[in-house]
Amino acid sequence: MNELITISIMAFALGMDAFSLAIGMGMLGLRYKHIFKIGITIGAFHVIMPFLGIVIGKFLTQYFGFLAIMIGGALLIILGLQMLYSALFSDEYNEKILQPQGIGLLLFALSVSVDSFSVGLSLGMIGAKTVITLLSFGFMSMTLSWLGLIIGKKVQGYIGVYGELLGGFILLGFGIKLLWPL
Repeated sequence: MNELITISIMAFALGMDAFSLAIGMGMLGLRYKHIFKIGITIGAFHVIMPFLGIVIGKFLTQYFGFLAIMIGGALLIILGLQMLYSALFSDEYNEKILQPQGIGLLLFALSVSVDSFSVGLSLGMIGAKTVITLLSFGFMSMTLSWLGLIIGKKVQGYIGVYGELLGGFILLGFGIKLLWPL
């Protein structure tokens, strides 16, 4: 049960990145049919990328054991710090957004799911349950993307930066938790 709660919180943290960027994209005035398609694509990428990370992480654990857990914790800390830095000091959130169609949609989905590869790598190193992790990551990122796109469509605000901050703090916390007993 504790692992399910942990995975759910991590899925939420990773989905917050998609949520924050989706708010900006939602301000483009997208139709609901297009919003649905974007959410599905982002959800799919949040299943594929951590799957690749988990597979590679499990492979590394077989050969590096305890060191792999330390590396996984460090990756989570680095990823959390990067999300915090991006939210606080980068103007990337406010820069020109790719149009969410064709290759632009694929690049957008890839850009918001790259961090889930690193988290998947960490989870693979510590032996997380693959199916539960992938379903949680995909469902949460899809749902938060839809929510962000709809909010962006309805209002113009600064919620996105705060969402990315929350996600960064959560990943940072789990990285510290993973390394704490060491």
